[in-house]
Amino acid sequence: MRVLLSGLFAAFLSGSAVSAVSAYDVVDVSHGGSIEGVVRLEGVVPDPKGFNLITFPDPAYCGRISNGRGWRLLHDFVVGSQGGLKDAIVLLEGVEAGKPFETSVPLIEARDCMFQPFMTIVRNGHAVEVINMDPVMHDIQGYETSIEAGARVLFNQPLVMNHQHRRGDIHAIHNHAPGKSLVGPVYLNKGRRTFYMQCGFHAYMESWAMAVNNPYYALTDAHGKFTIENIPPGTYQLVVWHPQTGPGATRMMTIQPDGKLVEQLALPAPKGNRTAYKVMDNPRFGPDTLGYSVDINPFVEHQH
Repeated sequence: MRVLLSGLFAAFLSGSAVSAVSAYDVVDVSHGGSIEGVVRLEGVVPDPKGFNLITFPDPAYCGRISNGRGWRLLHDFVVGSQGGLKDAIVLLEGVEAGKPFETSVPLIEARDCMFQPFMTIVRNGHAVEVINMDPVMHDIQGYETSIEAGARVLFNQPLVMNHQHRRGDIHAIHNHAPGKSLVGPVYLNKGRRTFYMQCGFHAYMESWAMAVNNPYYALTDAHGKFTIENIPPGTYQLVVWHPQTGPGATRMMTIQPDGKLVEQLALPAPKGNRTAYKVMDNPRFGPDTLGYSVDINPFVEHQH
């Protein structure tokens, strides 16, 4: 499915006033500066969200990635040994002209009942392509969201099974061309610039996207590190955001000619229960409840 993101508007992630996106101009940057650093998770790393496979369709196939006891875990917080947080977005607001703004269309795959990647950055008015590599049906539910207004449903469309597989083939491999994608426009309302997708059949499938207004952004790596280069000298708002840590953090930054800033940034870890179920051995969620035998074997990935 090719999802067209258009009609987006700029908004500070802290929930402050919003204004229409201004045009971005490509110019030669003289004596540009840079920002690099690390984003860390402050607090106790939350347990992954747990989803019992018996309560969702295709438990055997989707159980290819599971904990070996019938649970699929959504590791939405990936934190390195030094506390660096993966998949946090660091971006500069207020840059109206600068280096070229790439327009490539990011690709999200439904693979082994998981959206990959978990986090995507897109340009306003451009697209995200989503394809199904699995031999099972997925139902894509799209939502736009903001801190102030909450989530709003944008669309609900089936992402058809890849017919190069046999239905539910437990040993299916993905060394083939993707299946046919669907096309549908999506318009985000004023004040919203993030959207996420979830599978209506498999709730543990999530993918988030942030729309940016200029090319001065970065996605943190497995160690929480990021680098933004060739920034025009000036004063901008630095925004740090992760979809599971609340509104994010902001601070003002002044880029000097040929200057280099090194920043240590942090986002707070959420507290309390984040899912309806706690991962445990419970006969109410056992295979016997289906009335037939099912072998949930995590041979692709044994989650911990």
